Amino acid sequence: MIRLAVFLGNTGRGYEKTRHNAGFLLCSYLYPGACFSVKFHSAFAREGQLIILKPLTQMNLSGTAVSEAASFFKLRPCEILVAHDDMELPLGEYRLQAGGGLKGHNGLRSIAARLGSGDFFRLRIGIGRPVHADAANYVLSPFSTQEMATLNAVFGQIARLDLTKPDNKG
Repeated sequence: MIRLAVFLGNTGRGYEKTRHNAGFLLCSYLYPGACFSVKFHSAFAREGQLIILKPLTQMNLSGTAVSEAASFFKLRPCEILVAHDDMELPLGEYRLQAGGGLKGHNGLRSIAARLGSGDFFRLRIGIGRPVHADAANYVLSPFSTQEMATLNAVFGQIARLDLTKPDNKG
């Protein structure tokens, strides 16, 4: 059972609607009324038994926030779900999986290093891969209005899942 849901993104106004903030955008979609406070280097809230975390570190240091919360609540990696952008999936797709490769995602790399394990669940939100653009610039570029509509449709599908039981896929 998932007890901690982590939504990855970068803080600051300039990053709000960027591809790298797909996790933060999903959190806002799923929990619009959540009352966040600051704890564990994160925006922290509870929704029933679920602990919600939006790391306030930059993406590449997300492991600091996740490891602090995991330690405080005495959580095993298998009780953690991390929602993040994924260039390997086209925009409009998502995957819910246990473990897996880090695929060059520095936020995931930081989390796995700090937890000492990559055995956490992942909710991979497809953002597509740029055809000609540099990957770093691409993930930090904003979604277009049409892309946001596609992303919100995916979020609607994800909202129908029971994220606390990812093995059951809903």
